Amino acid sequence: MSTFIPINKLDVYRRMSEGQRVQVGQLAQNKQGVYFQYDVGYLQSYHNLSPFTLPFTTALSKAPARPHHGLHGVFADSLPDGWGLLLMDRIFRQHGIVPQQVTAMDRLAYIGGSGIGALSYEPVSEWKAENKEQWTPLDKLATAAEQVFDGESESILAALANAGGSGGARPKALIYIDPQQKERLSTQPHKNLQPWLIKFTSKNLPLGHEEGVCEAAYLTMAKQAGIDTPEWQLFIPPTTPPTTSSMTSGTSNAKKGTQAKAWLAMKRFDIGSQGTDSRYHTQTLCGLLDADYRQPSLDYEESIKASAALCKSPAVGQQQFTRALFNLFADNQDDHTKNSSFLMDDNGQWRLAPFYDVTFSPSPYHQHMMAYAGYGQQPTVKAIQALAKQANFAQWKEAQQEISKILEALSQWKNIARELQVDSKTIKIISKRLDEVYQENKGLLK
Repeated sequence: MSTFIPINKLDVYRRMSEGQRVQVGQLAQNKQGVYFQYDVGYLQSYHNLSPFTLPFTTALSKAPARPHHGLHGVFADSLPDGWGLLLMDRIFRQHGIVPQQVTAMDRLAYIGGSGIGALSYEPVSEWKAENKEQWTPLDKLATAAEQVFDGESESILAALANAGGSGGARPKALIYIDPQQKERLSTQPHKNLQPWLIKFTSKNLPLGHEEGVCEAAYLTMAKQAGIDTPEWQLFIPPTTPPTTSSMTSGTSNAKKGTQAKAWLAMKRFDIGSQGTDSRYHTQTLCGLLDADYRQPSLDYEESIKASAALCKSPAVGQQQFTRALFNLFADNQDDHTKNSSFLMDDNGQWRLAPFYDVTFSPSPYHQHMMAYAGYGQQPTVKAIQALAKQANFAQWKEAQQEISKILEALSQWKNIARELQVDSKTIKIISKRLDEVYQENKGLLK
């Protein structure tokens, strides 16, 4: 067994939308911390990866010690969270490496080019799990993910680790699907395969095996409210009678009596239409503003302001307002700063990424992770009016029209949930809470 030696330097590359790869700069670390320096050629031809916190010069830029484990936010966004780190740590332990020895730079080296977004890192860690299986049955991958999540097994850990480069604590994988034969999938990119992020289920999740169908219902309602959402599918386990292949983009082909257990897959928005080498640089609000997503650290007011400034568009502020109010009335209180992202094209133009990780997610403390002009719950009319003004609504009535659209979409919860075969008890529980939230906040329409 080789001796573990921490990584001291990493070359950073960016994949462009046309597929070409360019060197961005270099990361280096010493006892004082982690430093980044842009490559001269990149400075001359391209654009700043993180305009708010990363100086666009050849000067050394030291990363803050917190909140990203000593990394700049833009590079920390390449790392997984929760589930992905769990799998990574298990691989390190298999090699006799204690996770506490592993630095954030080592984790970037492990990710290499398999993370979300356009950035990649070299040299790739020698400890990276080797997945020798070209094709992986979806049900096998899902079963293994569920068993690892529940602490029962570590089967096909290499495949899971290579596919676990996304955020969040829920078991998931980055997969590549044959659009003609959806049972054929790989955890590695191949020509003519489509890139998706798939979320598996577990009995130990808050909504159990209904997590996927409930999130699909919420995505459907968000789209009906005029919010941009990712393309999605629900994959039903092959053992679930009757046999159905999938439910696509908000429409269900499930038959009456179909169990609600299903795996939600969303098409990756960081990959362009020209194949898996076509990438858009992706940054979360958390990384952009060096915010701590693990605790309440930002207000929607700051989110709206930063979004409009970054994208140079008043309309983006209004879009963020609508998403914020959807989270309020939909009781999605897990609305932390990693759940909002931006995409940059080759010309340096930023845009808001689709609305993701939106589902029924009440907090035990009934507080949102992001505040509404200072309120973690039941914001006042004055507070929401302040948000609407920041979001560039000319009149309060225009913002109220957005709220009305949201409430109309959420009123379809029961119908959409039944169509997706959500259990009647779950429908009743969520319906009750949605009504309570409406009663708490209906004064916003007056």
